[in-house]
Amino acid sequence: MRVHVVSDVHGNSRDLAAAGTGADALLCLGDLVLFLDYADHSRGIFPDLFGAGNASELVELRTARRFEEARALGRRLWGELDATGASRESVIEGAVRKQYAELFAAFPSPTYATYGNVDIPRLWPEYAGDGVTVLDGERVEIGGRVFGFVGGGLSTPMRTPYEISDEEFAAKVEAVGEVDVLCSHIPPEVPELCYDTVARRFERGSTALLHAIRTTRPRYALFGHVHQPLARRVRVGATECINVGHFNATGTPYVMEW
Repeated sequence: MRVHVVSDVHGNSRDLAAAGTGADALLCLGDLVLFLDYADHSRGIFPDLFGAGNASELVELRTARRFEEARALGRRLWGELDATGASRESVIEGAVRKQYAELFAAFPSPTYATYGNVDIPRLWPEYAGDGVTVLDGERVEIGGRVFGFVGGGLSTPMRTPYEISDEEFAAKVEAVGEVDVLCSHIPPEVPELCYDTVARRFERGSTALLHAIRTTRPRYALFGHVHQPLARRVRVGATECINVGHFNATGTPYVMEW
């Protein structure tokens, strides 16, 4: 059995179309949408609307953890857009829909996917075809192994679209139960797995995931979210915890074989 795993696709539909080549199934751990590319400030919804210069300023403020100034910049820019009579929500949704149409069309069959923190779950049913199974707080058997999926991220100052409370996230982890492979968008709360060496900050990991790993002992815990982690894999007890990579940048899936 051969399964390919991707996360943090962020608009890379070209490489996504080939990500399932040679695999029996593709797993996607979320963040399909590209709102702002921290490596290339000309790519994404934000620079398309407001220009690469403003995108660079926003990245600089966020990287320096000057979140209030970043929000002030956003309010000013969105205010200028609102003044033109355009609906902020409709503009964003239209841009997201365009990306989703390209990305879901690139998924091979079968694909098993869950949401990232920048995704908009209510739109997914419109784009997920017969070959795409969306799972969140749910399990599926693939090649004799049980895979559990937990989507979304936890609340942060960034206020991305699909951030949920610790309690709601923990309930989904509990609903998954004992599995062979625990799949999530965000990592368990392990410092080496949560620190982004380029953004120079800790991303939020989940204590509920870490507790589940310690108590249910899956073979693997797979996740993304942290684009340039201090460590890409850490063993916690019997479980190999693996960041499957920043697919937008690498274009290469993580490969599992058994």
